[in-house]
Amino acid sequence: MFFVVSKLFWLMVQPISLSFGLVLLGGLLVTWGRRRFGLMLGSAGLMVLGLSAFTSLGFLLIAPLEDRFVRPAAMPQRVTNIVMLGGATVGRVSAARAVAELNEAGDRLVETLRLAQLYPQSRIVLSGGSGALGGDIEAEAVTAERFFVAMGIAPDRVLLEDQSRNTVENAQLTAALLGPGSGVTVLVTSAFHMPRAVGLFRAAGMTVIAWPVDYRSTGAESIGFDLVNPVLNLTTTGVAMREWIGLLVYAATGRIESPFPAP
Repeated sequence: MFFVVSKLFWLMVQPISLSFGLVLLGGLLVTWGRRRFGLMLGSAGLMVLGLSAFTSLGFLLIAPLEDRFVRPAAMPQRVTNIVMLGGATVGRVSAARAVAELNEAGDRLVETLRLAQLYPQSRIVLSGGSGALGGDIEAEAVTAERFFVAMGIAPDRVLLEDQSRNTVENAQLTAALLGPGSGVTVLVTSAFHMPRAVGLFRAAGMTVIAWPVDYRSTGAESIGFDLVNPVLNLTTTGVAMREWIGLLVYAATGRIESPFPAP
């Protein structure tokens, strides 16, 4: 139930949906004779869209998430597991064309491959099923496995956790797959996602070394107008909002100990 509710909630409150909904409701209210209230809602919708798409707001929101965890200055000589969370591939295209089509988070696969080459004795744990509400979509772990095998990684090094639908299940099912005393484990996911991921893996009883990738900000942005790439700005704002909301909800429901897990 939590998974379905979270998906439906985000469909409604992501910036583009929220903007459209407010403008649409405002227009209906004007039509129904509630002109003042309708114009207020419509203006609010346009403001949400403007701030999300034409300012640096998204980068300011995402930077603290990305800066929370940094890669360790010194790594242990031996790493037992390299856990990569799903979210870096395009399921429908990958399955239809029998390829591993990467999305903007493709750094997850590239950096996991590099770590796998640095630690040739480690196991590569690919965690990710399908996060779609409906339809038969290939599990992200299966798509990622195709990538690593094509890059020369021996199939017997790869462990698949292909049932999880969100980060809560990523952590719980991976912990169950590896079992207690699983050794030194490196966790690879997008930098903005690392606070929530580490918090959930800790709650599942696993101690992990955070290895953030897929940075979206420089960390030095300031507030201002940004008209060059409104689609990128809108996407970044949505990603940041989703993570902050996720952290607050997970903390409120007891899934993580703190709303902003620390290193």
